[in-house]
This record gives sequence, C-alpha cells and structure tokens, in this order.
Amino acid sequence: MKKSFFRGRVTRLRETLDHANFDTVWITQPENRRYLSGFKAEDGQLTESSGSLLITKSASLLVTDSRYVTQAKSESVDFEVITLKNGLVKGLPELLVRLGTKCLGFEENYLTWELHRELTGRLRKLSHPVRLVTLKGLVEGHREVKDRDEVKAMEAASNLMSDILARVFMKLKPGLTEKQIAWQIEGLAREGGADSLAFPSIVASGPNSALPHAVPTDRKIRRKEPITFDVGVRIDGYCCDMTRTLFIGEPSAKLKTIYKTVRKAQLAALVDIQPGVDSTKPDSTAREIIRQAGFGDYFGHSLGHGVGLATHERPRLGPDKPVKLKEGMVVTVEPGIYIPPLGGVRLEEMVVIIKSGLRVLTGDDHFYDF
Repeated sequence: MKKSFFRGRVTRLRETLDHANFDTVWITQPENRRYLSGFKAEDGQLTESSGSLLITKSASLLVTDSRYVTQAKSESVDFEVITLKNGLVKGLPELLVRLGTKCLGFEENYLTWELHRELTGRLRKLSHPVRLVTLKGLVEGHREVKDRDEVKAMEAASNLMSDILARVFMKLKPGLTEKQIAWQIEGLAREGGADSLAFPSIVASGPNSALPHAVPTDRKIRRKEPITFDVGVRIDGYCCDMTRTLFIGEPSAKLKTIYKTVRKAQLAALVDIQPGVDSTKPDSTAREIIRQAGFGDYFGHSLGHGVGLATHERPRLGPDKPVKLKEGMVVTVEPGIYIPPLGGVRLEEMVVIIKSGLRVLTGDDHFYDF
C-alpha cells in the first residue's frame, strides 16, 4: 500500500474534527491502526497492544514500546514514533498534555473496562482535565468503501484461495479427517504466499456441517454427506472469505433440495446488491426463498458482512439496521440451511459493489446444478 494512501486517510479523519466533540483521536484497534498508519504489527490479545495512534489537527503520533520502534519508523513514515518506557497508563496523560487535548475520542469496542477506569482517574487529576468520549465507529465507517488497491489485494487473496480449494477438492476422498484437510489448506496458503489465513479454516462434514462455525475434528469424511469449507487467506493485510459445500458421490434427495434452495437464495440476493439499495433487501430476498421452501427455521444468521482488513466489518447484510450500499463496498453473500443431525449447506461469494451492480471476487466455481 502506498504511503500517500495513509496520508490521505489521516487527512480525511482530520476533516471530521471540525464537527466532532473531541479534539484528539486515540486509535487502539489493530485494523484501524494499520488502515491509518500502515503499521502492520498485530496484537497478541486484547490486553496486549503493539501500539496506538494519537491524531489531532496538526499532530500524528504512533505510541509504542521498544519492541516495535524500528518497525514503526519503517512502516509509518508520516507519524512521529513515541516510545513509552513506563507503560501506557503513565505515559498517555503526559502526551495528551503535550498535545493540548481537552477531549479524547476512544474506540469503545476495543478498550477494556480496567484500562478505561485507570486512565479516567489519571486524566481527571491533570491540571487541565481530559474527558473521554466514544468515537462510535468513526474509522470503521471510513473503511466501509474500499479503494482500488484494497480491492486488488482482496482479489489476489480470493484468487489464491480459489486455487487452493480447487487443489484440495481434487484430492478429496473418504477417510480423510476434517483436521487433515484443514492443515492441507493452511499449508497451501503458506506455500502460495499468503500473509496468513484470514481466520481458522472451517472444514465440517456430515452432522458437523449443521454447525455454522464448526471447528475441524478427527471425524473422517464420508460419501454422500455434505462437507462445508469456509475458508480465507490474507494478502497485504486484506482478507477473502468464501464457502463451498461439496459431496463425494450422489447426496440424498433432501440434501439436494437443501442445496438447490441455498443456491437459489444466493443468486437472487446477488441480483439485489447494487449502489443505493438498503442492506436489508438482499437478506430479505434470500430469507424469503428459504422460508418458502420450508427451511425458514434453519437459517439463523445474517446473509453477509463487509470484508477488508478484518474478516467481519461494516456493512452488515442483515434483517435490521439498514444502510445504503455504496460503490466500493466489499461484502459476502452467504445463505445457509442447517438441520441437525442431517447436516447443512452454506454457499458464500465475496463481491465488490460497482456502478452497474457487483463483481464477484471469489472465482471458485464448484457449484452443483442438481
């Protein structure tokens, strides 16, 4: 990603400060941090941070510790890298005094209650106290619409994942375990040049395919049963997300009906996706087709979600909280039917919204025409 892209994103963020109730933006969420600065370091867990950003109308600071200084200076050339020697709780108030901060906007979905409590106490004791207010998904909103380079990275990830699935499907045979197949996918992803998996691969067979977020087990795959693959890789930080359900041999009549219903719902929902359409409409279309086929009680999740630096981000294609779809958004379309203990079917495409409708990014064509 070109350095100028990050500069433009920070400029866009600064424009919001003219009308905001905060004068300093504090970014702790890893994807938002990378989106604005280019800093690629990841957080091991919620309570372990590789750094954060402080942005005002005139200053851009990347706050980190000695472990990440060299990397931060190399990847975030538009940011002044600040090294905290005594930890964030002690060091942040001093930086806010230097910046003249009166009101600090923070990411409410990525700050622990303990850290919020400790900082609030210290900021209140400053000679000029600093208030904490929520950003309410400010940067996530900016990330909704992707630029050309973001789409290019996700298309590359999708192409690699599609190639991996094609190779895996060629070697599918009864007796392989779900874990063995999942490890094969990860190995091919690494060999193919992916940064990493976008998320842990789901390989779910037979009754396990009725679990939307199944974890691969030692169960051996069998003939005539559904085998669901929900997989993705990350390239240049950007994710792809795709799902296919396969059968080895001819499935039962009921499984064929389920599969045909899911595919019909998916294709109909894809037609609805275009600029200006409410995000609830594709979900409603798919849900109605599944309901009319008698499987309405077995489709419990939303139709899809946005994809980018995170696997799940805005916008959400669900039954409520409509937003207008926009050109440049990248979303998934993934209806499913799950009937324990029979099994389930889910099919997922990832698409980018363009002026004339959409373009499918996930190129694998393993679909059945029962």
